[in-house]
Parts: sequence; C-alpha cells; structure tokens
Amino acid sequence: MANIKSAKKRILVTKKKTDRNKSVKSSVKTSIKKVEAAIEAGNKAEAEESLKAAIGKISSASNKGIYHKNTAARKVSRLTIAVNKMA
Repeated sequence: MANIKSAKKRILVTKKKTDRNKSVKSSVKTSIKKVEAAIEAGNKAEAEESLKAAIGKISSASNKGIYHKNTAARKVSRLTIAVNKMA
C-alpha cells in the first residue's frame, strides 16, 4: 500500500476509472450480443433497431477513450455488414 498522499489518491482514482470503463465495455458487449441474437433469430427489424443502439454505445465508448477509434469502427462495420447480409 502506498504511503504518500498523492499515491493513495491515484489508487482511488484509478479504481474508480477502471470500474467505470468495465461498466461501459460490458454494456457495449451486451448490445452487440443483442444484435447477434436478433440476426440468429432472423428478425431483421429487431436487428436494425438494436444495431442503432449498439452503434450509439460503441461510439460513446470511443469518444470517452475506452475503445480506440479503429476498434470502434471495426465493431460497427462488422455488425452493420452482418445485419445487411440478412435476407
């Protein structure tokens, strides 16, 4: 454990940021799974609706610096292609 006051504060701040980032990443993963589940079920309308929500969460995470912009773009691209391939 740190002895210096500023080091103790950094530990607390880092923990808080880590928890927040984990929460955002988890919600992004959940929204991606919803899109994939709708694709598996063959429900195009639901897939498109959940795709919009997923894109919003992914871009929000990217803007906060949780995901690199290229990672976010790759995730959005793959989801969009999968939804567009549906009959």
